Amino acid sequence: MAGASGFLHVPGLLCVGAFEAVLGAGIAMDLAQCGRPQDLEFTRDGDTTARLGTQVRVSMLVRNAGRRPLRGILRDAWTPSAGNGITATTTANVGGLGQLPTEPRHTLDLAPGAAQRIDTMLTPTRRGDRKPDFVTVRSIGPLGLAGRQVSREVPWRLRVLPPFHSRKHLPSRLVQLRETDGRTPVLVRGQGSEFDSLREYVIGDDVRSIDWRATARRNDVVVRTWRPERDRHVVIVLDTSRTSAGRVGDEPKLDSAMDAALLLTAVATRAGDRVDLLAYDDDLRTAVTGALPGRTLALFSDAMAVMEPALVELDGASLTRHLLTRVRRRSLIVLLTSLDTASINEGLLPELRQLTRKHTVILASVADPRIAELADARGSANAVFAAASAELALSVRRRTADELGRIGVEVVDAVPVDFAPALADKYLALKARGRL
Repeated sequence: MAGASGFLHVPGLLCVGAFEAVLGAGIAMDLAQCGRPQDLEFTRDGDTTARLGTQVRVSMLVRNAGRRPLRGILRDAWTPSAGNGITATTTANVGGLGQLPTEPRHTLDLAPGAAQRIDTMLTPTRRGDRKPDFVTVRSIGPLGLAGRQVSREVPWRLRVLPPFHSRKHLPSRLVQLRETDGRTPVLVRGQGSEFDSLREYVIGDDVRSIDWRATARRNDVVVRTWRPERDRHVVIVLDTSRTSAGRVGDEPKLDSAMDAALLLTAVATRAGDRVDLLAYDDDLRTAVTGALPGRTLALFSDAMAVMEPALVELDGASLTRHLLTRVRRRSLIVLLTSLDTASINEGLLPELRQLTRKHTVILASVADPRIAELADARGSANAVFAAASAELALSVRRRTADELGRIGVEVVDAVPVDFAPALADKYLALKARGRL
């Protein structure tokens, strides 16, 4: 029986051996006939910049430079914050079949010398420079038994800019600017403005605007009108210290400050003023100065794209020295920082006194709307306790703002939804009063 049992195993072993031989031959044939992914040539094109949250297209042309057809799968990997994989389309055979919806993994079917375009739609979820990971191609033989795989870097850079939500407020602020600037019948008066013309006095005019010499030569009382000065200098300083990393609402304070800075820049450049941008914490991080008016907003957006908070304290003394040394001409200094009592009283207050002697200074801070909501809450012991704490925080904030006002600092303190337009309104008000 033992011999018979051994004899019975021989056909089974022969079948296994035959199967392995056939499988090995099939694998060898697949490997011999499948295309070499090393022979593929990759070229990228498409968008290089995008506003945060908008959709952009990055394309890649894949060309088979080998002698064999290549069939397989391609994966174009990006970092998760680039937002790839939400929508992807493939255009097969350049100028040919049109766009077909696919998954992030794309099917390749390339004859020798043929090309295929891979279009990837990206919706970035974070600011900064977003770069692709490896492009991985797996070439599969005609039998599907074996294949070759290679990963390769295909460089590209997509710079994701701040979203500029406050752009919607720009048209209304430009209307105010035209009224202030005298391109409508409304002309303003104020110290430091340029004389424009004489007109008859009407009820409500400031009596200090009466030109008595001109009035003596006429039968009517006449007043002078002025145009606001142009070509003023505005320096926007973004605080990138640790306090800018705190979140208010759905975004960090730094992002709210950037949005307000972009709206202010758009209004000020339209007003004919020159705007510079600094990012500062314990040292100068970024400086964009001397930009042409038509390029200022684009250059600021590009510089802001890669700004990140640093886990250090704002060095008020160093910042003040930098401003007093570099900004010689009287200017409007706009400091976008936190209205934090400790940092203001200990670090910034003495330095701001120096700045206000030479420059007009605005300190702008984004407020947390949840504190005001807590201050109004009632209904339980916990809610009353939270309301008392919130009211104390608000009163301390108001006292800090009043103290800044006493040394000549203009303060803008608003919740995120109102922050950017409030800062633009403060600029327009100062311009109308001839304070720039």
